[in-house]
Amino acid sequence: MNKIFLAFIIITSAFFSALAEAKSGPLRDSSGRTIRRGGKYDPRPVYLPPVVTIPKGEFRGVWVSTVLNLDIPASRSAAEFKQRYTAMVRKIASAGFTAIIFQVRPNCDAFYPSQFAPYSQWLAGREGVGFKNFDPLAFMIRTAHAYRLEFHAWLNPYRVMNDVKVSKKAFLNSRHPRSFARQNPHLVLDFYDGKSHTLFLDPGRPEVIRHVQNVVFEIGSKYNVDAIHFDDYFYPYEDIGSLDNASFARFNPRKLSRANWRRHNTETLIAGVRQVINRVNARRKTRIKFGISPFGIWGNAKDIKGGSATGGKQTYFNLFADTRGWVKRGYLDYIAPQIYWNFAHETAAYAALVDWWDKTVQGTGTRLYIGMAPYRLGAPGWSSIELSNQLRYNRMHSNVSGFILFSCRHVFGSKPHAGIRYFFQNLR
Repeated sequence: MNKIFLAFIIITSAFFSALAEAKSGPLRDSSGRTIRRGGKYDPRPVYLPPVVTIPKGEFRGVWVSTVLNLDIPASRSAAEFKQRYTAMVRKIASAGFTAIIFQVRPNCDAFYPSQFAPYSQWLAGREGVGFKNFDPLAFMIRTAHAYRLEFHAWLNPYRVMNDVKVSKKAFLNSRHPRSFARQNPHLVLDFYDGKSHTLFLDPGRPEVIRHVQNVVFEIGSKYNVDAIHFDDYFYPYEDIGSLDNASFARFNPRKLSRANWRRHNTETLIAGVRQVINRVNARRKTRIKFGISPFGIWGNAKDIKGGSATGGKQTYFNLFADTRGWVKRGYLDYIAPQIYWNFAHETAAYAALVDWWDKTVQGTGTRLYIGMAPYRLGAPGWSSIELSNQLRYNRMHSNVSGFILFSCRHVFGSKPHAGIRYFFQNLR
């Protein structure tokens, strides 16, 4: 009887092992072709096991973008803002997330009373207009904490405004008198592509770096934020040519090449912000973290030693942001690369980048959260289970500590994509 039972156990075990192996076979695209780990750069197939352990203390964040009122509309009163924000936080918390990453400084402005910037036009509909006896940021932090969510204050360090249809002078003159950009037009660079202007603070000017550091110090000193969060906008994605000639000539005592000088400028900013946050934490006995969400590709292996199996734009060369170096040198508490591509992407495959970042943060003390793109669901190549499979793939990596979704309206819209429902089924 024991032998029969033992044989049954062996046969059953073999059956379920075979079943598990079948379920964990290589991923395939809609045409039935095996998906390669690095698109055309790495032919190895992508495998997903049937069962993946949920990491203990997994970080689960949602970006709330305020620029252009993308995720939250302008409000007519403090009461209306409170109602909208509280409803949003309630949804985020009840869905199982652990953090809200809220854009408090979208365009050289502020969602809080600041000595360095006017109220954002995206708060109440007009720049410089807030609500009497109401501090939006203080309320947002209290509410998030009441729902046991971390609150990360998301700042764009340089952006003044994109897609401007008038001249730089005309636009800056339309800004609030307390706007740093209006007060310092000589610190604003103007990139014109023939259709519209992109205005941004000059990263090569020491005054700009000090200004951003002052903004960070003000927030850290006044508010109980859990983190200061920067996004992917450093130097513009476009080639700005010699737009920064004056700064390059005046503020380059080491005679660096233009590319190395620009990378030095962004590193000076990041290292300085790290020091500011350390100083605030020491003074207030707080534990404010510093995190950055860069474009997903640091460098392509074909272009730079140690790069990823990819072929797209690169933060090191295009945005002059040495994001890998910042991790290695300990400037960041976390990094959340925006890996907004699917598994089947030929030149920026999801698996290739998760693998690369997992290896990059190993042993550094910098936590890795993957920036994911529910807004792409429904696009060509994005099946309903793409996002769920990406979540499962994240959890296969020991150095991936969580994820952040872009953005709130694509997660909690009035008609959520089927892919979001599948994602939530795999969340817990």
